[in-house]
Amino acid sequence: MEIKLQKGRPDDVSGRLDKEIRVYDLLDKLNISYERCDHKAAQSMEDCKEVDKILQPAVICKNLFLCNRQKTKFYLLMLRGDKKFKTKDISSQLNCARLSFSDPCDMEKYLDITPGSVSVLGLMNDMENKVQLLVDEDVINGEYVGCHPCINTSSMRIKTSDVFGKFLNYINHDYIVVETGEVKQEAM
Repeated sequence: MEIKLQKGRPDDVSGRLDKEIRVYDLLDKLNISYERCDHKAAQSMEDCKEVDKILQPAVICKNLFLCNRQKTKFYLLMLRGDKKFKTKDISSQLNCARLSFSDPCDMEKYLDITPGSVSVLGLMNDMENKVQLLVDEDVINGEYVGCHPCINTSSMRIKTSDVFGKFLNYINHDYIVVETGEVKQEAM
């Protein structure tokens, strides 16, 4: 299947999940323009390489759903896809015990997202603000951000200023900018 970048929501939303359609509805309501492409299910950053080329110049994010040891605090970490996640570094910036990956059931409970589909857009489902957004400083500095519309068979390119402005303001979420370390070295 050839991957094509298209402006806005799909012409035909039949067969798409309600949570994906809700993303398009909210972005349209907020007058946030976006481009998107459909593709086979992406389960890893490796699966996303072809999609990444289509979404350029967007910063393609690795989105991690984390929690503290007691599972009383939950975090969504957005970091550049080519950076390593070091729990010690992020934990120390938050002054908390070592963070770990949260259970998929918590991800679904708070964000209505399943593994492989994690995205900043899932915060629209966190009505009680149980999830704190953490953002790699390099993501904030990019013109565009790449993310999923709460499903891993579609990807979007949205202006960073719209995500961290209009979108987060509307859903009443704030964010903490974090330093996530060095870029991974690609094997030659």
